[in-house]
Amino acid sequence: QVQLEESGGGLVQAGGSLRLSCAASGRTFSKIVMGWFRQTPGQERESVAAIDWTGGRQIYGDSVKGRFTISRDNFENTVYLQMNSLKPEDTAVYYCAGQRLRFGMLTMAQNEYASWGQGTQVTVSS
Repeated sequence: QVQLEESGGGLVQAGGSLRLSCAASGRTFSKIVMGWFRQTPGQERESVAAIDWTGGRQIYGDSVKGRFTISRDNFENTVYLQMNSLKPEDTAVYYCAGQRLRFGMLTMAQNEYASWGQGTQVTVSS
């Protein structure tokens, strides 16, 4: 497993952009699928995006498709989430996570993820 720490959250106006970063420690980072998830109080955690270990394939949740972009730098052990055209409904705590198995399937199924960061708050004002 890897240890994860998110950064880059904050307050932004609707229509604006933010870039989240997730720094990972551990030697398995470059071999595992990474994902971003979000949660608001009283709601279930929502899958946002995931990227395979090479960085060559990505998948997105329907609510963010076309607005968010996930990427990774395996030399820097970091995964990013570029968020554009932000909406108030994007307000949430955003978590990055790493899958349990090396070279796993590209999926946002949360039970496949074993390592989680502490989360970073994103607030979008209208």
